[in-house]
Amino acid sequence: MTSSTTAPAPAPSGKRVLLAKPRGYCAGVDRAVQTVEHALDHYGAPVYVRKQIVHNLHVVRALEARGAIFVEENSEVPEGSIVVFSAHGVAPEVHEQAAERGLKAIDATCPLVTKVHHEVRRFAKDDFDILLIGHEGHEEVVGTSGEAPDNITIVDGPEGVGHVEVRDPERVVWLSQTTLSVDETMQTVDALRERFPLLQSPPSDDICYATQNRQAAVKTIAPRVDLFLVVGSGNSSNSVRMVEVAAAAGAKAAYLVENAGAIDETWLDGVSIVGLSSGASVPEILVHEVTDWLAQRGYGDVEEVSHTEERLAFALPQELRREMRTKS
Repeated sequence: MTSSTTAPAPAPSGKRVLLAKPRGYCAGVDRAVQTVEHALDHYGAPVYVRKQIVHNLHVVRALEARGAIFVEENSEVPEGSIVVFSAHGVAPEVHEQAAERGLKAIDATCPLVTKVHHEVRRFAKDDFDILLIGHEGHEEVVGTSGEAPDNITIVDGPEGVGHVEVRDPERVVWLSQTTLSVDETMQTVDALRERFPLLQSPPSDDICYATQNRQAAVKTIAPRVDLFLVVGSGNSSNSVRMVEVAAAAGAKAAYLVENAGAIDETWLDGVSIVGLSSGASVPEILVHEVTDWLAQRGYGDVEEVSHTEERLAFALPQELRREMRTKS
């Protein structure tokens, strides 16, 4: 009688992925993308979109395939056509230009950005100097500044504080771009307050809930990983900030990747644990592609690490809802 032995199971490699939650689409991005989709369904192609509706190439190309045409300015839109304004917000003059060309404008500005616009108008009406913490040239900052250009000074990080001049140090307030790093923003605020002790704060936090939640989830995971990957586009401010947060929170290396094809396989040398998240304008399919890519290289064990649950949703722009009701 022969005896048989069972071969020992292979030792676990120890390779795994810690997947951050929340990640990906926020309520404002979801609303903006749905706005273009519903406009295409309702009016038919083409629907023009001023600037990228959200900062993600995959999303832009998918909407282009359905008939959306992306332009830089209203002047590129044929008179009388439909134009959607991006989630980042626009200055009042952009609405005026659209009206002059007889365009049917649908404003997909994120409601949290709209809140900052309201704050600007309120403080400008009271003749405050407004110190807008944000990145010069970013579409959101351009749109917000356009609400009261004579009252706004842009402060691009703590290093810009020394150049700030105000008319009356007793009438000065800070506001911020919604997609910044929470920590860096507060460093800038602290530096501003040293110069202007009577600096007022916004009535509520300007940095959006989704930005804060995604950064907090990254901070939870980063100290545990050898490599942190953030899926997102290079022009996405919130995605870029997540990489910076990961590095500052203890990840040995952190990179921003547009998609799985952008990952450098040499980054995995000596790596046991990979952290993974995605920016607020990134569809989940791109995250799945990255986890599949990692699984093919031995990182098939994926653990989702939840920081908080998000349930917020925004209604479609009222001008689109009104049109859909009247023609349904």
